[in-house]
Amino acid sequence: MKRGIVYAGMAGAVWGLVFLVPKLLPEFSPLLLSCGRFMVYGAVSLLLLLPNARRLLRQLTRRDVLTLIRFALLGNLVYYMLLAASVQWVGIAAASLIIGVLPLSITWLGRRDAGAVPLAHLAWPLLLVIGGVLCINLDALFASASQQPMGTRLLGVLCGVGALAYWSWFAIENARYLKHSRFESGEWSTLWGVTTGVLGVLIWGVAHLLSLEAVTVEASDQRWQMFWLVNLACAVLGSWFGNRMWNASSRRLPLTLSGQLIVFETVFALHYGFIYLQRWPTFVEALAVGLLLGGVSWAVHRHAPARPALAP
Repeated sequence: MKRGIVYAGMAGAVWGLVFLVPKLLPEFSPLLLSCGRFMVYGAVSLLLLLPNARRLLRQLTRRDVLTLIRFALLGNLVYYMLLAASVQWVGIAAASLIIGVLPLSITWLGRRDAGAVPLAHLAWPLLLVIGGVLCINLDALFASASQQPMGTRLLGVLCGVGALAYWSWFAIENARYLKHSRFESGEWSTLWGVTTGVLGVLIWGVAHLLSLEAVTVEASDQRWQMFWLVNLACAVLGSWFGNRMWNASSRRLPLTLSGQLIVFETVFALHYGFIYLQRWPTFVEALAVGLLLGGVSWAVHRHAPARPALAP
């Protein structure tokens, strides 16, 4: 179980970076940000797939292919489009608040899976997580209320809720699938990456043929270079490495625990935000991190197997 927790923490550390990308590249639409990231992810995954391509492709069944397409489309492309739109329209704080509910949604959805701890035993840890998420975002929500028109902010909130729903569904279904899969975590992540890359190319191509406004960008060559460099970093760290770590964690942990550990994404996103803004956390923000980590640690303790009593 310890190894699964470490893997989940490593995944959260790299996933926290993606919250900065829409702010670093504000002139690019959510569609371009998502397709660009996962096209590069697909190219990297294809290079990793080549040495074992024949063996892995022979093992694929029709069910595997359909599952890969479904996970790639909803768990990667659509999820990140919605997240990027939420960050651009309602801000990082509000978007992270909504996504920060993932520990609760995944715990609720996985409450009947094998190894799950009854929700009544997790009530206090979950309350700590809720308190931490609220502390992180409360001041920022009030401070940014006038930055966007109400209609735009409402769309941003709805996009955040949609991203939450899609990733909650994906985390549950992917974990269940991996527990009975023939593929190792790294193999599944690579196949998933290639599938996502192909879908990203198709979506961008169709949008270009239809002359959609989302693919029409007035940006300098330097900004396009930045776009691809940032997406390369997201592809290698946030997608390939992060997904591989999360798949490895999902194999080892019950869903009620792995759902809690997604909170590392929020904690690391906050930390990277402090570095980007070049400041120390306030008292409330430090308190929030303490609540989040305390809630997760408590949940881990509730999942730990009881030690046998010593013989008298």
